[in-house]
Amino acid sequence: MQSALYVSLSAQVAMEKRLATIANNVANMATGGFRADEIKFEEILSLAAKDNVSFASPGQSFISRRAGPVTKTDNPLDVAIQGEAWFAYQGASGPVYTRDGRFSMNENGDLVTVDGHAVLDSGGAPIVLDPLAGPPTISRDGTITQGGNQVGALGLFNLSSDSRLTRQGSSGVLSSIPGEVVQDFTSRGVQQGYSEGSNVNPVLEMTKMIALQRNFESAATTIQESESTLMDAIRTLGPSS
Repeated sequence: MQSALYVSLSAQVAMEKRLATIANNVANMATGGFRADEIKFEEILSLAAKDNVSFASPGQSFISRRAGPVTKTDNPLDVAIQGEAWFAYQGASGPVYTRDGRFSMNENGDLVTVDGHAVLDSGGAPIVLDPLAGPPTISRDGTITQGGNQVGALGLFNLSSDSRLTRQGSSGVLSSIPGEVVQDFTSRGVQQGYSEGSNVNPVLEMTKMIALQRNFESAATTIQESESTLMDAIRTLGPSS
């Protein structure tokens, strides 16, 4: 069995998936609140051969939860989260969680995301502002006031570390476990007039891409050498004419 051939092929399959992940991350470096994709690789041990042979699995992708850089905008409807928490907006089949706090108010006073989805409060209800009451003030706990009167409150949600996140839209995620409402704002809260960017590290991603290209070329060389060795063996051990 040409173990080197199959091991190299499994490595190339894994690297192809990793390359697609890096390309998607790089394409979303400027997407507000975007969370980078990462891949966790595992070793697959084959017992078919005389000696154990280790193969690379295609890899399991997951969404990174690390925070992105925060930029001051002075826009009263831009809100950045401090600490580990998520906003929520109304999706087709339930709440979608996001770190992108670049909100706006439509002509009806509805607080919406950049894609026009209704932003939710802690009870899962859409937030409606008064279009005639001027710019809102948003406190650390998400309370929204206009003209000295409370008109709503941003919902902040904690997503369990055990929940599996799947991407929804450009910067939203669906959680396998429903988010829990944040009630303690000692270490978590919001900051008005700021927005959070993508958590993609462009330098790190480009470094990964260069290393990946070199590894792919190395695997291709191993495959060529393995094929050459196999052909030599066939010519040497094959039946004579």
